[in-house]
Amino acid sequence: MAVQVSADEARQTAEAAREQEWKLPSFGKELFLGHLRLDLIYPQLPIDPEARRRGEAFLEKFGDFLGHEVDPMEIERDARIPERVIDGLKAIGALGMKIEERYGGLGLSQLYYSRALGLAGNYHSAISTLLSAHQSIGVPEPLRLFGTEEQKAKWLPLAARTHISAFMLTEPDAGSDPARLTTTATPTEDGTGYVVNGTKLWGTNGTLADVIVVLATVPPSQGRRGGITAFIIPSDSPGVTVEHRNSFMGLRGIENSETRFTDVFVPSENLIGQEGHGLKIALTTVNTGRLSVPGMAMATAKWATKVAREYGNSRVQWGKPVGQHDPIAQRIAFIAATAFGLESVVDLTSRLADDQRNDIRIEAAVAKLYASELGWRIADELVQVFGGRGYETAESLRARGDKPVPVEQVLRDMRVTRIFEGTSEIMRLSVAREAVDQHLRVAGGLLVPGTASDKAKVALTASRFYAGWLPKLAVGKGELPSSYEEFGELAGHLRFVERHARRLARSTFYGMARWKGGLANKETFLGRLVDIGAELFAITCTVVHAQALKDEQPDTREEVLAVADLFCRQARRRATGLFRDLWSNDDDQGYRLARQILDGQHLWLEQGMVDPLDTEDDQQNDH
Repeated sequence: MAVQVSADEARQTAEAAREQEWKLPSFGKELFLGHLRLDLIYPQLPIDPEARRRGEAFLEKFGDFLGHEVDPMEIERDARIPERVIDGLKAIGALGMKIEERYGGLGLSQLYYSRALGLAGNYHSAISTLLSAHQSIGVPEPLRLFGTEEQKAKWLPLAARTHISAFMLTEPDAGSDPARLTTTATPTEDGTGYVVNGTKLWGTNGTLADVIVVLATVPPSQGRRGGITAFIIPSDSPGVTVEHRNSFMGLRGIENSETRFTDVFVPSENLIGQEGHGLKIALTTVNTGRLSVPGMAMATAKWATKVAREYGNSRVQWGKPVGQHDPIAQRIAFIAATAFGLESVVDLTSRLADDQRNDIRIEAAVAKLYASELGWRIADELVQVFGGRGYETAESLRARGDKPVPVEQVLRDMRVTRIFEGTSEIMRLSVAREAVDQHLRVAGGLLVPGTASDKAKVALTASRFYAGWLPKLAVGKGELPSSYEEFGELAGHLRFVERHARRLARSTFYGMARWKGGLANKETFLGRLVDIGAELFAITCTVVHAQALKDEQPDTREEVLAVADLFCRQARRRATGLFRDLWSNDDDQGYRLARQILDGQHLWLEQGMVDPLDTEDDQQNDH
């Protein structure tokens, strides 16, 4: 019988992981509390000269390899990365980009790792996905953070050069809810290891992985707490079976599996961390791993800017290039400005990750959410710029002698970024949980059962917190204490961020006052708060990045200012709309109608159509 960890246990483990890092400074957390702590990110964090040298050298080598050895259309056509390409990636050390040099890796910084993934994605997203799944969440990252020295010495040299790895958490009935995990790891009677049984779904690299990190539940027993635990399992272990290679809308070359574990013996030395710490390991690993998505989205945005510029000039309609027609020009401007905004977000979050002096959980999650949402919109706008050619496959374009720009492929490939490494909905809830944690604790504490004394203590803690916090949100009644004169033409955007960060915090407080403990269930409201914070974060990143570029590249100063200013203006407009929607919306009506539909009402809406799947089910039942 499968043993499941309780929802309370899963939550407590996640909270323990958060508490451990909560004492570190966090620009993102402060922003959601209404404080623009520019001192945490400005002046721009420097890049170590040696890290820069290693990074630039590898990017040059990697670009040369991709340009000479990779045929993107071959991968798209065959839905596989050729073996020669995989062998080449191993040979140049691409499997070990993030692994320390002492273990045989390249020791690249997060900044250059993000740039390398973007470069790979420009050739084909299946390559960047393979490398990211292997290093960001596969064996290297959990061992770097939680592995013993013996485990690192054994597995990291292999992962750096020859062994592709995968990470398996999701199950057919357990996605974002780890409390539903049914894969078990039962301790052997002789104490030498565990026996793993269960099925894992959507394991990226699963069909070709040499070694896997698997999360399974150890049953509690006398003297053993048990709980979700992480294990290293070689793919050739007896009982490991790839049941199916999954195919998707996009990412046609990825090797994604449904994998079954049947009485798989795992020796005790392959346990990562401690029993019951698997969820903490997964959360911490995914935290930094999420930064791979913004890196790939940024590179796609830069590529989209290039091809939109070329097509906007070359395609002539009604007597002039299509890029000179205002609707298309506006789309091209959005793509270019957003590319710069995403570059700014990736640059800052990567530098923070490399600096290692800040808690970047909020920044990493916001970067992933923001880049995936805007990256998808960029891809959609690019299709519209190209019109019919944007909807036609590159293979078809080439066959009839047209330039094979894979716009429709990019649209399909970008769509998954809003799903993997945490769906946008889960990202919003995750950030909201971290960002408004103080408010949710107060609201929840006032409602939980307890003695009058307990409630009085909670009320006293709440009053002390808000007595010190609320007055800071009304400084000058909208008149700002800072001018940010050193940022010149972009200073107004920082003043907007400072003013609206306080407004964001006040809105969070109003939500708590209105719904109290029910605030945690107002997920659409919380999601809008997160989206507002993401826009304010991106504006700040863009201003800081632009300031650095102005100093580094004085010849392009005016060009940088123009692009940065437009991005900030667009982000401000989005944030303003989200503030309006906080209190003027149709959320209640929408939720009520959805419940009615799920309960079987409004079936008349479905009349007049035929679902082929129903016909297929009827045929199967007849047989």
